[in-house]
Amino acid sequence: MTQLKYLPLMLGMLLTACGQNMVKASPPAEGTPPGASESSEPVKQAGSVPVPVVADNLPKLDLTPDIFYQFLLAEIAGQRGEIGLAKTAYLDLARKTRDPRLARRAAEISVFARDQEGALEATRLWSETDQDSERASQTLAALLLAQGKLTEAEPVLRRLLANDAANGFMQIPAMLANTRDTQASFDMVQRLAAGFPALAEAQFATAQVAIQAGKNEQAAAALQNTEKLRPGWEPAAVYRAQWLAKTSRADALGFMRDFLASYPQAREVRLAYARLLVHANQYPEARSQFNRLTSDFPRNADVSLAAGLLSLQMGDTQAALDLLTQTLAYGYKDPDTVHYYLGLVTEELKQPEVAAKHYQEVRDGEFLVRARSRQASLLARQGKMGDARSLLSSTLGDNDAQRVLLVQAEAELLRDAKDYASAFQVLSDGVKRYPDASDLLYDQAMMAEKVGKLDVLETNLRRVIELKPDAAQAYNALGYTLADRTTRLDEAVGLLDKALSLAPDDPFILDSMGWVQYRKGNFVRAREFLDRAYKARPDPEIAAHLGEVMWVYGKHDDATVLWQASLKNHPQNEVLLETVRRLKP
Repeated sequence: MTQLKYLPLMLGMLLTACGQNMVKASPPAEGTPPGASESSEPVKQAGSVPVPVVADNLPKLDLTPDIFYQFLLAEIAGQRGEIGLAKTAYLDLARKTRDPRLARRAAEISVFARDQEGALEATRLWSETDQDSERASQTLAALLLAQGKLTEAEPVLRRLLANDAANGFMQIPAMLANTRDTQASFDMVQRLAAGFPALAEAQFATAQVAIQAGKNEQAAAALQNTEKLRPGWEPAAVYRAQWLAKTSRADALGFMRDFLASYPQAREVRLAYARLLVHANQYPEARSQFNRLTSDFPRNADVSLAAGLLSLQMGDTQAALDLLTQTLAYGYKDPDTVHYYLGLVTEELKQPEVAAKHYQEVRDGEFLVRARSRQASLLARQGKMGDARSLLSSTLGDNDAQRVLLVQAEAELLRDAKDYASAFQVLSDGVKRYPDASDLLYDQAMMAEKVGKLDVLETNLRRVIELKPDAAQAYNALGYTLADRTTRLDEAVGLLDKALSLAPDDPFILDSMGWVQYRKGNFVRAREFLDRAYKARPDPEIAAHLGEVMWVYGKHDDATVLWQASLKNHPQNEVLLETVRRLKP
């Protein structure tokens, strides 16, 4: 959102657009092209105020008091966070003046305000008044496609493709990613691609949209055509491998092996191959690929970063440290990212002071909030809870998602310190600010259980389920709580059945179902579920539940062995300790 400090710049824009009858521009300096754009430097004369050069496509209007007042109203409203007022004022200004820059501003604010109709009207006006603007056409096409207006979007896309077909086709699949009518999308892209039969990007776009529409045969044919038109093209190869991996990791690995045999210098494919090898737990071969990459592309920051992150994922922290340190030395374009991961690595290596310094070096970007959260955690572990909370409160997230993460981070610090009441309050304040943030609602529900507010827990989890009907853990948390803390056992079973339908192998959901079966007196069924859960994940709370079923079923020795083994690894687990004390005096 524009702040007041930008007002002189914006006023200059209005003077250029609307003040041509008030200020006469001086003749352009020698060498200045006629019809200079809005980005042209002002013409300067000795002893005079710079006067902006007027672009030919701008409207010739007086800067009336009404227009000036409305512009100030829009800017100040935006600065104060009154987005609705700013949007309305800018859109009205754009209608009155037909200035493409005001139309663009109205479009941007309408998008920010999630006003689709306002954004579409403003962008149509922007595109009409600046027909040479590729940005306007791209934005208009994206908005039309997002609203399912494919018929209206198609001629706009044709204009974009006429100017730059390769780049245009590369953008189309992303524009269509959320379109509901995938068949219509596929048909449209086929029509567009028909005009460019020799263009690999057209076939690549067709393949991607075919996959979105579930047309696997057409996708495979389009990818084959892409390879014929542009052999060895890495973006298409990586995409094909990712597509294959969704159904067969072995097929994806085989495809990439064959591709690399033909194109051994294909860096992006080799990186993707190494990543997939890690996911397949084929660590020796993955390591071989890392070594090949660093040998073939020495002093390449992208390669050393990827190899460092994959080493971290494999648990080889020393290799990760070496590679990430090299990445910084090679001048990687985004040092904030590298410092964040170096912080994680040095934390893993038990070097908290070094880790804190790396986190402090993260100044901006997507990892800023995460870095500050890790810094705060380090401070809290040193007993500096006040400093930790102050650090988080002084961190400004760039968007609501980051601000939610900051709330969660502060609550986590308090939870770890067992200050459940304060954690619940922090989350409650966060939910007031972000009432539809499902993660916050879930966290507050879990903390509500700690402070005995089961009504809040149930209300929040049902709201999470409403917001995210496929949230298996929300069904699980509510079902388990009803099983453990109430007599509503049949209702709990229904919720856990739904959770298992969404995540049938989740060990915690299996544990919950085992627990509710135990509470209903179905000991055999309880043992079946709990055995499966513990085999999948030997968690101490699952061990507590399984051991209790064993104990009640008369298997005291088995229960004791299980509890002792779990306590050896988790000596402070509260649920496990309480179960042992209660059943084994």
